[in-house]
Amino acid sequence: MTALLVALWALTHRDFGFVHDGILYAFQALARLRPSLDLDLYLKYRSQDKFTIFSPVYAVFVRTFGLTLAGEILLAICAATFLIAAWHLARSLGSRRSAWFAAAFLILTVGAYGAYGIFRFSEEFLTARSAGEALTVVALALHFAGHRKSALLAICIAMAVHPLMAFPGLLLLLCLWVGLRIGVAGAVAGVLAALALSLWAAYGTPPLPILAAMDPTWLTVVRERSAFLFLQLWRPADWLLNARPFLCLTLSAWVISVPRVRQLGFAALLVGATGLAIGAMASLIGPSVLLLQGQAWRWVWITSLLAIVLLPETLIRLWRDDRLGPLCAVLLVAAWTFAPVNGTELAAAALLLWTLSSRMEARHGRHARQAAFGVAAIMLVWVAATTLEYLQHPIDTGDAPIWLQFARAILGRAIPALLLVWLLDRCLERTRSARTVFIGAFTLAAIAAYLLPFAVFPSMIIDWPALRSEYADWRRHIPPGANVYVADGSDAPMFAWFTLQRPDYLSTTQSAGVVFSRSIALAVRRRSKDLRPYMPADWRLLSYSRRPPMVNSTPGTTVGIKPMTRRSLIGICSDPRLNYVIAPKKLGFPAIQHEGPGAYRHWNLYDCAEVRSRAQIMSSPPRTST
Repeated sequence: MTALLVALWALTHRDFGFVHDGILYAFQALARLRPSLDLDLYLKYRSQDKFTIFSPVYAVFVRTFGLTLAGEILLAICAATFLIAAWHLARSLGSRRSAWFAAAFLILTVGAYGAYGIFRFSEEFLTARSAGEALTVVALALHFAGHRKSALLAICIAMAVHPLMAFPGLLLLLCLWVGLRIGVAGAVAGVLAALALSLWAAYGTPPLPILAAMDPTWLTVVRERSAFLFLQLWRPADWLLNARPFLCLTLSAWVISVPRVRQLGFAALLVGATGLAIGAMASLIGPSVLLLQGQAWRWVWITSLLAIVLLPETLIRLWRDDRLGPLCAVLLVAAWTFAPVNGTELAAAALLLWTLSSRMEARHGRHARQAAFGVAAIMLVWVAATTLEYLQHPIDTGDAPIWLQFARAILGRAIPALLLVWLLDRCLERTRSARTVFIGAFTLAAIAAYLLPFAVFPSMIIDWPALRSEYADWRRHIPPGANVYVADGSDAPMFAWFTLQRPDYLSTTQSAGVVFSRSIALAVRRRSKDLRPYMPADWRLLSYSRRPPMVNSTPGTTVGIKPMTRRSLIGICSDPRLNYVIAPKKLGFPAIQHEGPGAYRHWNLYDCAEVRSRAQIMSSPPRTST
């Protein structure tokens, strides 16, 4: 079973490397080794790096293994720790069979939470969240194994790694230790305290800036850049997504009649609901800087995690019911795996049917079981149809053999993979031959060993030392700590950070920390105004999301970029904080053209001090002689 799950993980997951927040945490680690990078806008004032011990650990791995390999090793460690701890947690709460299926569901489902499709647990790129989530699950597994002191130590380390992700785990453990009654009282007290703090921030004068409300300028930038922080800006689909684990966990706590499982389920529901309530106050009233930065709505991740962990044991007990249980079980599976239908609606239907099950006569159970098989047949037909469509029109990703891409497409739909796990479980239950089990385990282990390199290693291995050597001409000319703006339309500063190892002037990625620092928010706003002659303010994600989609826009680039001209270069370089600009064209100023290979061949490096000096001379009126 272990070998099969490792193979399934390798088939359905890939380390995407430096994407999304993975870029930020890699940069934070690199900045530990290159102190001049602390002058970058993202780190200059106050960022997420101030709240985690993850960056120093990451930096040790970067120094030892290099930037790319360090991220792969740490992500593999975090993913393995997460799944192993989740297996032990599920085993403590149910049967061994349900533990294997819990691990399978965690591998095959997307643990999304929050809004705008940004966040999910067990992500496929390395961040401090990866380690914080794994340590939180370790703490829960240790608690249910009877090791409370070790659980407390694990959750404290998780708090040091990522406090926003570990805090709901700490609250859950406290609720389990003190009991649900005290936990409910604590949740009510916490919500009332958050309400009082929000009202104080909105209408009073708190003595500390962290307790005050965000001023309008700062708030505008945060709202535009990080709309997911404000619950009033969540879309209906986002609310449905976050409601699904509450419905499923309610059903699990109802069906599983084990006291500690029910206590865990109700505690997880309490933590998630409290987080949403505090998050609503933080975004609707004030908003208080402390509460908005705390992002209590993230507590829903622990509710979603435990809904999946308890799902297999819930399904087993539902299937054994002689009334509506089998139909509820199939609907519950579809709620997490059947893409064409909204999962929240299916979970709500399963919960509603279960409430009616006790009123139903046992003789009608046969019809309910037939309906369950009918729903399952519809799901299998959909899987077959979508698989056939893919086989007829495959999408070549180029990072694996074509047969492996077919296997990814089929098993990535979760339902065939779950059937594979179920078949192996049935075979193991019936076999009595140790030799057969050994041969099967050896075969699956060999398959997993073959597949793992395709998952752990990114499709494009980046040789950063070679790239830095390739652009040695520019690196020699740009002093450490000098700001560079690369006019390629990308919203990620990877070239400036990892190849040139110089601070970037402005990008959407850098603006991720605007909620943690007013200075960063104002700097982003001001620098985007200076870049207006060339490009729009690409950090205004909320405004862009409400516009109709642009046709023929290139992924990873900002829509609305204008060609770089002599006039726009002068306008961009008017900010004395910008030192260098890299642009594709000759614009009438002295430049260092890169003649070597690479993506920026024949691009030009402009010294903004030289541009400002020559522009000032050209704009000065000529002297007249008498």
